[in-house]
Amino acid sequence: MNTSPDKMRAAIYGVGFMGWIHKLAYDRSRTADLVGFASRDAKKRQGDWSGIQGNFGPPGEQWDVSGLTVTDNLDGLLQDDSIDLIDVCLPPHLHVDAIQKILAAGKKALCEKPLALTAADAESLLASAQPGQLMVAHILPFMPAFRFLVEAKSDGRFGQPITGRFMRTISPPDWIPDFYDASRVGGPLIDLQVHDAHLARVLFGMPVSAHCASHFKQGVPKRYETILEYASTDESKFTPVVSLAGGVIDSPARGFTHGYEVSFEQATVRFEFAAYNDESTDTIPLTVMHNDGRLERPELDSSDPIDGFVDEINAAAEAVAGGPVHPVLDAKLATDALKICEMQMPTHDHDEHSDRVSNSGAGS
Repeated sequence: MNTSPDKMRAAIYGVGFMGWIHKLAYDRSRTADLVGFASRDAKKRQGDWSGIQGNFGPPGEQWDVSGLTVTDNLDGLLQDDSIDLIDVCLPPHLHVDAIQKILAAGKKALCEKPLALTAADAESLLASAQPGQLMVAHILPFMPAFRFLVEAKSDGRFGQPITGRFMRTISPPDWIPDFYDASRVGGPLIDLQVHDAHLARVLFGMPVSAHCASHFKQGVPKRYETILEYASTDESKFTPVVSLAGGVIDSPARGFTHGYEVSFEQATVRFEFAAYNDESTDTIPLTVMHNDGRLERPELDSSDPIDGFVDEINAAAEAVAGGPVHPVLDAKLATDALKICEMQMPTHDHDEHSDRVSNSGAGS
């Protein structure tokens, strides 16, 4: 394996679907090399990743792992002094213990979302990390249709964002048997909506409370409609109006949908994508509706979702090289996203048979 001394040297901990996607991104990166990985699976340690499949990207395959640091546990990676960063792609309930060990070993960590299953656990990791040591891989703002929003907020091309609607829905996740287990995956809010909660945090700041109507399964929200409440300030002309919707529908016919409509002071931006189980798709392409009536449909950089992960890894490499942490990878924002999800959790017992409850949760 040829590596460059100028590149970040990374190792993946956890070889599942996201580990495979990250491996593909390292293959394309010009600023990072994948130099190792850890897996309990003996076949995977021999390079046989052919059993991996997901809802985008190519299936896993056999690849040459000679020359890599390959181990069955995290300690084997931490003992390799040449590794700069551990890329944590484990199931969510294993994140906290792994990151604690990585931080204690003095290495940097890039952790797949969610950072933890609770905001309290995420805050404990923040407290343990040195500046720039912990980054969280919230991919959405690196995807072209969503990056457009973040860049528009950053450069002010349309003024400030003032309203937003975000939606993310999946068919029954039968391939994840513990999907609704709050101690392992956390259900739709923690696994799905955390993407949109993070994006809302990036665009609009931190809300003070959430008003959520939900259907439930196993005690966690299954389908939800949420309004985020923001405090008015003297510095802002507008108090944001933001809603989050989605969860799990009962039909396998539509595997995945996500989208948004965000209004800035001078334009409204819309995008939506849906994938169905017959391999057909629907798309409302990125559309900018200017307040003067002009329509604009910007060309997006790439339709390959792996490219977003390449940009994410390159951003992590810049931080490892001594640059500032990319704002999207900031672990504080990832913790805030979990707080927004928790604002929507039930604060009292509900009747599973009635399948619905309204909840108003305050931020901390």
